[in-house]
Formats: sequence, C-alpha cells, structure tokens
Amino acid sequence: MRAAGYLHISTGNFQATAGFARLGRHSVTSGCVTTVSQPAAASSRSPTDILKHALAAHAAGQVAISFSGAEDVVLIDMACNLTDDIKVFSLDTGRLHPETYRFIEEVRKHYGLEIDVLSPDAAAVARLVRQKGLYSFYEDGHHECCSIRKIEPLRRYLASLDGWITGQRRDQSPTRTEVPQVQEDAAFSNDDRILMKYNPLAEWTSAQVWQYIRENGIPYNQLHDRGYMSIGCEPCTRPVGPNMHERAGRWWWEEETQRECGLHVINVKEA
Repeated sequence: MRAAGYLHISTGNFQATAGFARLGRHSVTSGCVTTVSQPAAASSRSPTDILKHALAAHAAGQVAISFSGAEDVVLIDMACNLTDDIKVFSLDTGRLHPETYRFIEEVRKHYGLEIDVLSPDAAAVARLVRQKGLYSFYEDGHHECCSIRKIEPLRRYLASLDGWITGQRRDQSPTRTEVPQVQEDAAFSNDDRILMKYNPLAEWTSAQVWQYIRENGIPYNQLHDRGYMSIGCEPCTRPVGPNMHERAGRWWWEEETQRECGLHVINVKEA
C-alpha cells in the first residue's frame, strides 16, 4: 500500500478520442500497489476522500468496486493506494467484446486482484433467446435483455454487500448530470437494509480520467483506441463522433434520456 500523491496539472475540456489513451502506457506489473499521480479536481471532496470514507464506513468485504470501464480502473488504482484488500466485481453478460475480456484479465494480473466475474442465469438467457432471438433489443428495447444479463446477477451479488463503488460521472450523459458522490441506492435497497452507493468520480471530467490513466500508466480497454468511449455489450455499443456524449454510442436507437441499463436506474427521471 502506498499513500496517494497529487499532481496539479491544468486540464482542458476535451474527451478521449481514438489513439488518445496510448500515451504513457507501461508494462503490466503485479500486486495491488500502483503509481500515484492524480489530477486536481474542483471539489470539496476528492475521489480519494470518498474512497476512504467508503472503505472506513463498512466492514471488510462489505463494499466492492464495480469494474467494467476506464473510470473503474482509475478507482481500483486509487483504492490500491489506500489498502491491500479491495473487493472488485465485473458483469459478464456473455455478449462482451473480445477486447473487454482481455481487458478484465489484464487488470486482474496488473493489480494481482481476485475479480468476482458475475454471469447471468443460463436458463433465463436460453428462454429469452428461444422466444425472441439474439437481437430482440433492437425491436422492443434493451431493458429485458439487460435485466436478465446484468440486473439480476448484480442484484444477487449486492444482496451480500452494504455498499458499492461506481465510476459514474456527471458529464457522461444526460441521465447522469445530477449524480451525487454518495447516495442511498433505492433500486437495490430493501426493507431490511439500505445499500449505499459511492460515485467518487462524479465531479470529474473525461479529461481528468484520461489524464490519470496517462500519468499512471494503468490498463485500459483497447477499444478506446478505435473511437469507443463508453463500452458495453458488443451489439449495443458503437464508436461516437466529435462533440457527442461519450455514452451516445450505447443503445443509440433509443431516446437518450432512457439510456441506462438498470444498474443505475435511479438516474432516470419519470417522464
């Protein structure tokens, strides 16, 4: 474990584009100890502060980092500067890009982590495919497929935790503009317990995320070098163009204010 340091560098209002992430990459190492450059953020509570709070507020093994994208690896990297014992999970829907599977493995080896990879119920997936085919989401929306492949595995996993940590940022999409750094997760809480949700990077920009990645040489999904900014399942993700929200490539055939898979459904406001 190593204490986090800070590198104060001015960042402009720009986003990751194809090839942007290649700068500053280094070879894979092992062990949950990392480099420590961290860009400054105009926030009363830094991401590190939020992570410290989350780790201190819950018993060991009762809070976990949700890992799928670039922001999540930033959080893993920061957490590794605070503790040698972090819990990380990732959702394997069965429809991810090959690059994403390789990315998960690279992160596992880089940090010497055990990653809980969650899979959907095979019978439920088989029933959906048998009844509606492999691409029903293009016709009747993504929510049914996401519910089976993502939400139910997540719900089962979160039932054993008191809190989870996500890489959500306010500038990612119209559905996330009011994401707080700390919140009660009403979607996964119940009458017996309140599940806490921590979004340490809520106030960060894409520029700050990629500055941290460059400065610290941490792993990232190689699809970012091909214009993908937000990466989900292969059939539901495509590259985005200039001046588009980074999540515009997710479920692009649907209305933009409804483009949440259900993991963060509390972001979506009723019409």
